[in-house]
Amino acid sequence: MHKRETRTLVLVVDDSPGTLRLLTDALEEAGMTVLVARAGEHALSIVEKVIPDMILMDAVMPGTDGFSTCRKLKQNRSLAHVPVIFMTGLSDTEHIIEGLEAGGVDYVTKPIVPGELLARIRVHLSNARIAQSAHIALDAFGRFLLATSRGGHVLWYTPQAAKLLRTAFIDFDRENYALPDEVQLWLGQCAAAPAGAEPVPLTVSQRNAPAGMLLIYIAQIGADEYLLRLVEGSIDDGRTLLKQKLAVTEREAEVLLWVARGKSNRDIAEILDLSPRTVNKHLEQIYAKLGVENRASAAALAVRTIGVR
Repeated sequence: MHKRETRTLVLVVDDSPGTLRLLTDALEEAGMTVLVARAGEHALSIVEKVIPDMILMDAVMPGTDGFSTCRKLKQNRSLAHVPVIFMTGLSDTEHIIEGLEAGGVDYVTKPIVPGELLARIRVHLSNARIAQSAHIALDAFGRFLLATSRGGHVLWYTPQAAKLLRTAFIDFDRENYALPDEVQLWLGQCAAAPAGAEPVPLTVSQRNAPAGMLLIYIAQIGADEYLLRLVEGSIDDGRTLLKQKLAVTEREAEVLLWVARGKSNRDIAEILDLSPRTVNKHLEQIYAKLGVENRASAAALAVRTIGVR
């Protein structure tokens, strides 16, 4: 597949010759390139060869209707970012809802007013390009990022994050996947934390992730959208990185690594075969060397350090 870069490419899907002629004239006059499909099956064939910037979809057509066509289009991840505007003479609420649930971003009723439609196209193209550019930028920098709702439902993720999620959660690819209860509880605590607080990362210890994985809360980025980061690595890898980059001793690096993984002093003492008092003394030395005042800040610094690989 390829995507044209020079002019906005619009795919118009409609079985009415009059509507096709009206839209083609208006779009080309506005400087856009137009592809035409007279049926849903034809539209699906076209997008196998070229990815449009925008799709105008007639809701009611013989054979595969616009709603079903849109659902099939959205199953292709290469087309997930392409806005679909439905066009129809139907204005009942149930049809509007069906169009939006099928993956459409907007709904205009016939007869089409070209000026109004062009304004809507420009708005949705701008929004789609901003969102696509942001996701491409995240992917290009190799960031292991994902966004979830407060209830733990995964909203989007970078390809790098998907690899780790599939390793940790065997049923990750299930539709409408929600992260486990422990993650949802932690996410709720992070979202409710006071402004300026740095939530302690969560250690994910699934059977398919023997090396361990950390979930790091970054920020709330929408009404119900929370950005998280994943960090993967073995204990030895993390300890070596902390020792080299933060100028701490071998034992201090071990203690700091387990702090970053959310373990309490008592847990760390048992893991490293130390007394809780000794762990506390190591932490005092760590705080002084790192120039931080508390456990959360030390954990956050350790996580950032481990994440730079």
